[in-house]
Amino acid sequence: MIKTSTAVKAVLLILLLALLVAAAFVARIAWQFEHSQPDYAGQESLPGLGSQVNVYRDEHGVPHIFAANMNDAVRALGYVHAGERMFQMEMSRRAGQGRLAEAAGSSMLDIDKFTRTLGLYHLAESSFAAMSPEAQKFFQSYADGVNAWIDTHKDGLPPEFLVLGIKPEPWKPADSIVWGKLMGLQLSHNYKLELLRGKLAAILSPQQLREMFPIPPGEAPVTINPRVIKKAENILPQAPDAAGRLGDLIGLDHGASNEWVMSGAHTQSGKPILANDPHLGLEAPILWYLVRIVTPGFTIRGATVPGVPIVLLGQNDAIAWGFTTTGSDVQDLFIETLDPKDEDKYLVPKYLDPNGSRVFDIREEVIKVKHGINVTLRVRSTRHGPVLSDIDEEMQRYAGDGKVMAFAFTGLGDRDRTSESLMWLNRAHNWAEVLGALRLYETPPQNVVFADAKGNIGFINPGIVPVRKQGYGTVPADGASGQNDWVGFVPFNLLPQLYNPPAGYIFNANNAVVGPAFTYFIGQDWEEPYRAERLQQFFDSPEKQTLDTSSSMQADHLSMVVRSLKPFLLSLEPKDARAKDALSLIRAWDGVMDRDRPEPLIFDAWLYQMRQHMLADKTDDPLKEKGPYAALSIARILESQDYAWCGKSLAKPAEDCQGLMEEALDDALDMIASRDGSDMSKWRWGAEHRTFLKNKVFGHIPFLKSVSDLSIASSGDFYTLDRGGSFAHAADYPFARTHGGGYRGIYDLGAPDNSRFMIATGESGHIFSPHYSDLLPLWNEVKSIPLSGSEEELAARNLPKLVLTPQ
Repeated sequence: MIKTSTAVKAVLLILLLALLVAAAFVARIAWQFEHSQPDYAGQESLPGLGSQVNVYRDEHGVPHIFAANMNDAVRALGYVHAGERMFQMEMSRRAGQGRLAEAAGSSMLDIDKFTRTLGLYHLAESSFAAMSPEAQKFFQSYADGVNAWIDTHKDGLPPEFLVLGIKPEPWKPADSIVWGKLMGLQLSHNYKLELLRGKLAAILSPQQLREMFPIPPGEAPVTINPRVIKKAENILPQAPDAAGRLGDLIGLDHGASNEWVMSGAHTQSGKPILANDPHLGLEAPILWYLVRIVTPGFTIRGATVPGVPIVLLGQNDAIAWGFTTTGSDVQDLFIETLDPKDEDKYLVPKYLDPNGSRVFDIREEVIKVKHGINVTLRVRSTRHGPVLSDIDEEMQRYAGDGKVMAFAFTGLGDRDRTSESLMWLNRAHNWAEVLGALRLYETPPQNVVFADAKGNIGFINPGIVPVRKQGYGTVPADGASGQNDWVGFVPFNLLPQLYNPPAGYIFNANNAVVGPAFTYFIGQDWEEPYRAERLQQFFDSPEKQTLDTSSSMQADHLSMVVRSLKPFLLSLEPKDARAKDALSLIRAWDGVMDRDRPEPLIFDAWLYQMRQHMLADKTDDPLKEKGPYAALSIARILESQDYAWCGKSLAKPAEDCQGLMEEALDDALDMIASRDGSDMSKWRWGAEHRTFLKNKVFGHIPFLKSVSDLSIASSGDFYTLDRGGSFAHAADYPFARTHGGGYRGIYDLGAPDNSRFMIATGESGHIFSPHYSDLLPLWNEVKSIPLSGSEEELAARNLPKLVLTPQ
């Protein structure tokens, strides 16, 4: 009995100690939450300031920074960013450095290997060294502001640092620049399509390849009317020797966006209006951070990214600008052949080396792994770029024995001054200065719309785009022959551009920028044209436009895909009462993807199943790179009546596509019923189409998960102007919105104080801050706020005021 009693006491003591440790940890976390809230009011000294800076936080927590000059303002911006989003900034730079595993363990090792192989942080450091002295001073001022916050808040760090057991190191200018490298990679992903084409070219006919990778129809909107220089060759991929696919190593979502600009001839005010809503990954806190900076004679307002000292999207006193991703072909994969005599070498054309081979450039990277063993990564590079097959088994299988796969990408330049380019864009006053700034811009190629207060509008597609010796880089190419090498880049003055076009407006929704007859091959993997078609309908209206009509465009939930595919769906003869009820709903439906209606759920579930039955099953490939619906491919197949896609296999065509469409509808209705019940009258699109706004750390911790999760039912879908969807749906949430317009701006060039701004979630990254989620209801209803007011007007509203003084 004595032994038993002792054992029980020991167990109880252990449990008590565990409870005390847990209680102490909870208490420490609670203390950290309380003491990590940002400084909204009071006075702080900031080393390096030339004169006092006043920061007013408006009712939504947006900082209005009043400074004597831009270097003082950006120093204050670094301090403000760090106070609200230091953990977000920390994880961003760790992603660029390849140091995520050091903080979060081995689950992040693949991402670290990828970014280390590309050498993104080394490139960021060399890019900073290549900047002009003025730009270096500007980026250093921002870093000094971040470090001033870190130095004075060592005991008040966001609790995420405590959870992961890490502390922020001093901020460096390269930490800001590497974010641009990551975005360049995120918004340039055609190498994945090259691999997919290579695999499918082995099993599909040329006609089927055109249907799988359709070029938008001739009537689809094109941003530029191209100068016809020469007839374009037919662009078809050639079958490679092997097949494979690249895994999604880094989990970065695809980019998509809307933008338009109209001259005063099309507006009630007689001055241009410019609108922009970039579509990127959605999370809490959102990527974007609103700010307004006022210096004597200069004001700038718009969207920043914490960690970066630039207003990426916005408006200054003279101009406004917006971006959408072009989808240019700026990446190629090269299959390099190892030298049979020496595997430390790879074959090259003899005009490059008389021996016909070169030694790999080799470096070693040591990756620290939390609670694990350090990993030494051996990185090999060829004349085309880093060898990716060394870290990806599927790519190595594709390359084959005795070969490796190298990655050529314009975003891997070691003297890339893109970040400086954007600094000068912020300060531009006219079209000539915009062009001067964007001459320094390298990657990722963007569609930039412009307007100025004098009434001018413009468009340019800046960025480095390769010119190839032959071919189009649409599939992995042989690296040893030199036949597919890059021989230069498209000259800046020949990049697609417009200035005061006769139409009086310009728009882009990631649709084709140029037609096939353009001088140079820019790319062919444009976004499906449905959003652009909807924009064209707006601009075909004879009515004068206002800020409100642009707002209604950003809020538009009509899907042009419904117009295209609804007739095929309604051609079915319902085989039971359930199908009859569903088709009756679709027949009376106007195609608006309203969260409170069942029809959008029925239609998108049918389209989802059509993609699976018609495309994925026939190719035995998940086709992630094609997106969740592939509506244009499905429409092309149904219109062309290519019944091979509708049979049991490509080798056994059906007599028509009715059977496959019926099966897809039946499976769609089964799918919805299993998730939402059998009563069709209770089905709601918003129950499935939820905007996912999850916190990356607290989303995994009980109680804090519910507090930090801002997910909400939403209207719209993958093809509406108010975009919502994902290229990588989770099986449990096939219709979730993980991608969309996290920032929206509408800029009035006649009255900048009337311009409109909005971000999802809120300004703060602190989950118990009132500004963590206060913008969410406005964002979900596609509403907006102004960023205006003199210092006297802001002070009269009794807003919190933070005074930053020279130390």
